[in-house]
Amino acid sequence: MDIKEYSSNSLAYLGDAVYTLRVREFFLEHKYQSAKDLVKLCNRYNSAKGQTKTFERLYNENFFNEEEMNVYKRGRNCITHIPKNGDRKTYQCATGLEAIVGYLYLKDTERLEELFVHIFEGGIDNE
Repeated sequence: MDIKEYSSNSLAYLGDAVYTLRVREFFLEHKYQSAKDLVKLCNRYNSAKGQTKTFERLYNENFFNEEEMNVYKRGRNCITHIPKNGDRKTYQCATGLEAIVGYLYLKDTERLEELFVHIFEGGIDNE
C-alpha cells in the first residue's frame, strides 16, 4: 500500500503506538526500574499535553520540514472525539504529532530516529 493511501487516523493510530513504545524504551534504557516511576515518566511524554509541549518546542526550533507539516495538519484535522477532561487544541496537536510519527515509521526510519533524539534531548519540562 502506498503511504499516501493511509488515512490520517491510521497514521496517528500507528504513530501513537510507536511513540509510546519509544518513550518506554528510552526510560528502560536509562535504568528506571520502578513500575510506578516508569508509568509516571512515560505518561508525561505520552499524554496529549506532553505531546503538545513536544510538538510546540520542535516546531519553534523549525525541526519539521514541509512534508512533515502537511502530515501534521492532516492528522490535526482528523480529530472527531475529545475526552471530557481535555481540550480540542491539545488533542489536535497531539494527534498531528502522532501522525508524523506514524508517517516517518513507514517512510523514513532514519528521520524518525532523529525526531526521537530531539524529543529526548530537549525534554518537555516534565522530568
